[in-house]
Amino acid sequence: MTQANEPFDAVQIITIKRDKGTLTPEQIDWTIDAYTRGVIADEQMSALNMAILLNGMNREEISRWTAAMIASGERMDFSGLRRPDGGVKATVDKHSTGGVGDKITLPLAPLVAVFGVAVPQLSGRGLGHTGGTLDKLEAIPGWRAALSNQEILDQLQDMGAVICAAGSGLAPADKKLYALRDVTGTVEAIPLIASSIMSKKIAEGTDSLVLDVKVGSGAFMKDEARARELAETMVALGTDAGVNTVALLTNMDTPLGLTAGNAIEVEESVEVLAGGGPEDVVELTVRLAEEMLACAGINDADPAGALKDGRAMDAWNRMIEAQGGDPRAALPVAKESEVIYAPADGVLLELDALSVGVAAWRLGAGRARKEDAVQAGAGVRMHAKPGAYVRAGEPLMTLLTDTPEKFGRAKEALQDAVVIGPEGSRPAQRLIIDRIA
Repeated sequence: MTQANEPFDAVQIITIKRDKGTLTPEQIDWTIDAYTRGVIADEQMSALNMAILLNGMNREEISRWTAAMIASGERMDFSGLRRPDGGVKATVDKHSTGGVGDKITLPLAPLVAVFGVAVPQLSGRGLGHTGGTLDKLEAIPGWRAALSNQEILDQLQDMGAVICAAGSGLAPADKKLYALRDVTGTVEAIPLIASSIMSKKIAEGTDSLVLDVKVGSGAFMKDEARARELAETMVALGTDAGVNTVALLTNMDTPLGLTAGNAIEVEESVEVLAGGGPEDVVELTVRLAEEMLACAGINDADPAGALKDGRAMDAWNRMIEAQGGDPRAALPVAKESEVIYAPADGVLLELDALSVGVAAWRLGAGRARKEDAVQAGAGVRMHAKPGAYVRAGEPLMTLLTDTPEKFGRAKEALQDAVVIGPEGSRPAQRLIIDRIA
């Protein structure tokens, strides 16, 4: 399309960022709108993305870029949600930057809803080695991810929590920009990552947002300094948009819990909701619940108690049933399994999250392209976590798939996943690294 009647031109915008200049609010608004309309070509936006990757953006530029992406679509409004006393119900969401075995959203949303807070959890699908919340929940017979805006509002009013797919109307500019970044080596640009995440979360209309920014081998951000920069950038974007935003930096060198897959992560989430489950999953679920409740002005709640006494499980059952699922139905089970055994006696010091995530992906739990199907029962079940003493020949992991020809490449991914040290060794790990507000 011609740029003859446009107030700016793409080359002018690219040159400003190439030369480390600052874009004006009007230039940013035009850029996002013009790209969405097709006035700016993909190759021109690719050049601009690379200039942003190399030269960055200041806080005002990122904030305006995010606002322009929000303006490209609709905004949801939860102000009509009412408490039993007639007051407005607070809304709080959580976003994770993704990891291996990260099933926290599943127990967290119903847990927070127990305390009268509405949790509109608009989630996505997995790509590559990181799992997707919707893929996990779709392992439950009958459960559906696609809800209308009215269905979302009704469910939040009725039982307080919803986990569903984000509608195509939220920040449509982001979908087009993300696809371009994915094929041009510019996914890692922090201004573009932050605006991509926050444009959708702000457009979602939540009052408060708690970010789980993961760092480590299985995370998108491997380096703590860059993860911290991303967290600080997103907190600033939320603050600038009037959304009460806090972030936790959390460790993703080791998978969360003892499962990485879809159905097996649902199974583990239900164990947490029943008052059990792995310590790290429980710890992070409770800590994020405390942060979300504090954002809603509730500081005297006992989320750990709500896991123990069955209230969170009751909320989970209602949430799943509201979306057509049967929370009591049997989950899919992989047809084939193969065991990986401990190679030596000693203390398990490392269990590399990326290796486990890639293995689960290769077994069929993940996808290489958005259109790929996933196997509900595929994944990796871990029998020990760092700190545990293991003996040679004991089961360390069980690989699960419907297609046994996948075992070979999955085992290749796990060749260097495990480090075993002498008795008395202790792994150096902390789950929650820092809080950023």
